[in-house]
Amino acid sequence: MIDRMLGAALLKVETYEEVEQDQSALPQALLIVTAVSIAGAVGNVLSPDSDVVRGVILGVVGGVVLWALWALVTWIVGSTILRIAITQADWGQLARGTGFAQTPGLLNVFTFLPVVGVFIPLVVFFWRFAAMVVAVHQCLDYISSWRAVAVILISFIPTFILYAIVAGILGLQ
Repeated sequence: MIDRMLGAALLKVETYEEVEQDQSALPQALLIVTAVSIAGAVGNVLSPDSDVVRGVILGVVGGVVLWALWALVTWIVGSTILRIAITQADWGQLARGTGFAQTPGLLNVFTFLPVVGVFIPLVVFFWRFAAMVVAVHQCLDYISSWRAVAVILISFIPTFILYAIVAGILGLQ
């Protein structure tokens, strides 16, 4: 799993192809999303005035819910609205690919560091975005990375609307 995480973080196409095809990699993707959520929550709760338990629990639940919704919306947009003739994908493939694409988020544990900590979320954001482009490109069998970027951007709004609704219902706000 560590090799796959490194491959995903290094944006290796073959890693994303491997996890796309490996149906048993879904628990690994879930573990990565959970670890990334914990890393982000720990980075945030180490800041002053934080509720550690609430921050970690809500961070993990919120992270997993957001990942599952993001994979669902990305799959729907990518396999229907922006599909190409060779696109063949299911939710599991997108969940595995996008789960591994979250690997750079582990660096968010360092957001509490003075000076450099404020830059880490920005670096992680762009790194994760690049990883998502590779994941979506590979999982949806696209020829163009620009189509993957379009899927991600189009998926953003409905994902966050759905997340806000689910977060409100579950009290994750």
